[in-house]
Amino acid sequence: MSTDRPAGEALGGLAPVVPPATGQQAELRRGGAVVRVAELAGLLREFSVDGTTYTETWPDDELPPMGCGLVLVPWPNRVAGARWPLDGRPQLLDVTEPSRGNASHGLLRNTGYRIVLGQPDAIRMHATVFPQHGYPFHLETAVEYRLTDAGLRVTHTVANLGAERAPLGVGAHPYLRIGDVPSADLTVTIAADTMVTVDDRQIPVERVPVDGTRFDLRRGAAVGGLGADTGFTDLTAAAGGRFEHLVTAPDGRGLMLWTDPDFGWVQVFTPGNFPGPGHPESRTAVAIEPMTCAADAFNNGWGLRWLGPGETWSGSWGLTPLPAGWLSADDSPSAAG
Repeated sequence: MSTDRPAGEALGGLAPVVPPATGQQAELRRGGAVVRVAELAGLLREFSVDGTTYTETWPDDELPPMGCGLVLVPWPNRVAGARWPLDGRPQLLDVTEPSRGNASHGLLRNTGYRIVLGQPDAIRMHATVFPQHGYPFHLETAVEYRLTDAGLRVTHTVANLGAERAPLGVGAHPYLRIGDVPSADLTVTIAADTMVTVDDRQIPVERVPVDGTRFDLRRGAAVGGLGADTGFTDLTAAAGGRFEHLVTAPDGRGLMLWTDPDFGWVQVFTPGNFPGPGHPESRTAVAIEPMTCAADAFNNGWGLRWLGPGETWSGSWGLTPLPAGWLSADDSPSAAG
């Protein structure tokens, strides 16, 4: 593991070293695989193998576009109106999505994680959620990025340090790609029987079968023109009980996003205005976001976990590159990870 130098001192008239906008970075390597992560929000900055990049990246002097690479704790997605009830008392969170009046993507989006373990092929970072208005609970959280023979494994751990049980959801926000293939040309496959309909604030209304809708992604659909910002559940388990979702390129190469059974929800987001390199023009991108609960779970309870005093939860997801021809290979991708 290598890390960027921290911000330099302006001594003797020398200009300080300017760190990346997302803080200190670490680089992991294993064979031809490379991962870059950063302090801010425990960010995944890059995952590549043998020169092929499998996640979206962005310039060091910019913040992550559209939540790219964030860790989402203690809730993923949104809390409607930044309000939720606790034992009959309204809890008021900060509004972090002003255009819709919601609280978005948890409480650690602007928090720097602390590196507590660094190895050439793995890193573990911690961040604390302190009791605060709207969320009066005390959590210690960790994210570990580890390169394996199969690809990248990401493990989230959350411990409740307080004396009361705490509501908890965990998610991540990776945008996936396959090298230089335009994301609009990719196919996305999601192993889900049910989708979530939403109102104009992107807040869930009901769960409905995907059958007969354009969001039936079980056999794959083109990313270009999909226009998804959609949650899914009732996931179909693969071998070993885990869930597997895919993006595939026209040449047959693929990338699997797999999750533990605890990640029973997934959000697919295919914006058409993702910033291009240097922002000469926007382009289509595709995020597959593993989540342990639905959007607005603090209100609707869909998938919400309650962590008891002193209790610890841990769950993993990962990325596995698949070569051209993998569909006809004898080895099942379900064995990877």
